[in-house]
Amino acid sequence: MRKLVYYIGVSLDGYIAGPGGEVDFYPTPPSYIEWMTPEFPDAMPTHLRPHVGLDPELPAKHWDTVLMGRGTYILPGEHVESPFQHMKQYVVSSSLDQAEHPGVEIFAGDPVELVRELKQLDGKDIWLCGGGNLAGQLIDEIDSMILKTYPVVAGDGVSVFGGVFKPTYFSPVRRKEFDNGAQVTWFERG
Repeated sequence: MRKLVYYIGVSLDGYIAGPGGEVDFYPTPPSYIEWMTPEFPDAMPTHLRPHVGLDPELPAKHWDTVLMGRGTYILPGEHVESPFQHMKQYVVSSSLDQAEHPGVEIFAGDPVELVRELKQLDGKDIWLCGGGNLAGQLIDEIDSMILKTYPVVAGDGVSVFGGVFKPTYFSPVRRKEFDNGAQVTWFERG
């Protein structure tokens, strides 16, 4: 069965973005980008792939489906209608109109039921791209997490898990550290 994998960047104080959705404060030195690009090519938006030396048609390595909330899909600044054309894209939102967003599938129902259905389908794992509110709703369905922890305190913003107090244990299984203090840690449900 497919897994739901929450792959997300997070500050030392537990924020995945600033109050306005900002993520540009995360330090990403060249050594970090050089390692991340081939390790997680699925997470690179399709329109940016050529800029980092990736083929836009590169087949999925880890995930062939991406699930995101409205706030992750409509980021501040430049909006890309179909950011991950190389995957099946679902946006959980009760306010977006499918007719206005033909490049993705808008899902207005219960995200838990959607994930349970997706897990039953054939394919690679499912990437939970964000945001924190959606992750909070899906805490019981998350099978593993890959947290990119940056050595910065945000002070405020979008919590990695929003709107939920539900202690849930995950065990670290691998860690990669970078010279700027950033770390990538893999966790499996405990």
